[in-house]
Amino acid sequence: MTLTKSLLNEATTVRLRPRYEGSNICTWIGFKHVNYLVEEAVLVHFAQSGLPARALYEEHGLGLDFTTMDTRILHAFHLDDEAEAEVVPVAKGGEEALTFKVTIRVERNGETLKAVTSNVRLALRVDRYLEAAAEVPAELAPFAVDRLGVELPPVADPGPEFTAAANAALAGGGDERAVLTALTTGRNAYAWKWNIPYPYCHFTERLQLSGYLRLMEEAKDRFVADRGISIKTLLDDRRWIPVVPRSTVRIVDEALMEEDLYTVYTVEEVFKDFTYTSRMDNYVIRDGALHLVQSGRIVHGYAVIDNRRDWRLVSFDDRVLDAIRGQ
Repeated sequence: MTLTKSLLNEATTVRLRPRYEGSNICTWIGFKHVNYLVEEAVLVHFAQSGLPARALYEEHGLGLDFTTMDTRILHAFHLDDEAEAEVVPVAKGGEEALTFKVTIRVERNGETLKAVTSNVRLALRVDRYLEAAAEVPAELAPFAVDRLGVELPPVADPGPEFTAAANAALAGGGDERAVLTALTTGRNAYAWKWNIPYPYCHFTERLQLSGYLRLMEEAKDRFVADRGISIKTLLDDRRWIPVVPRSTVRIVDEALMEEDLYTVYTVEEVFKDFTYTSRMDNYVIRDGALHLVQSGRIVHGYAVIDNRRDWRLVSFDDRVLDAIRGQ
């Protein structure tokens, strides 16, 4: 068990800084780039354990794929923060999933705070796009899969009646608008169709988990704009900004470069006029019907900007509540 001994049994730590791109409003870092820190910490863990992503692919024909990321943000990150990320293995040898717990800490006024916790799953996806590599080493074989999603319990379609209506529209020769209407009519949702571009993909062919994080951010942006409370609208009117205490993304099946992706963003719950939870589901068309490839959730609230350094959480007012609820 020398090949995976460190990977599966020893914790690692690394110093990280959020990317400049993630500072969109004042100097605060958005949830997507916080998740990028989680991703980077896990990649460093693999590298420090002697199994860097590049070598796994080039030498063994294994793509290191994140399949689930469930992240809680306890304290906001700022531009130029330097944090310490600890990665602790959860899965031991012989299990069919690589699971890790990531904790990111940051210093504030001389105190070390737990800023982020995340639970992460990965899989080693056997590359079939290029010529076959040598046989997968025995220690890595329990984690190797021919298709993403098979290493996790199956996920039922979260909106089967709406998918059935969309499939009926497809079967009847309906266009994009008819399918999107079927996916949203009768529920508090927004949907759009999108063609998967190569910058969202990796290992030559498939949409990667970070691509879904980018879609989740876009879904929120599209949703609030459609409801008349766009990001800029609330910034200009009252200096309100969206904040995210939790996000979850799970890959159910693979989506491929240049496939059409149907994204559905559905509001599930408003909690005490303070936060609301939305679900994001993504579908591709396989054999003439919609096929679920990703499902996840995101929790949103709002904060008011007090100055260039500080913000504070606020309760939703009637305008925002009506927009979120679709009233």
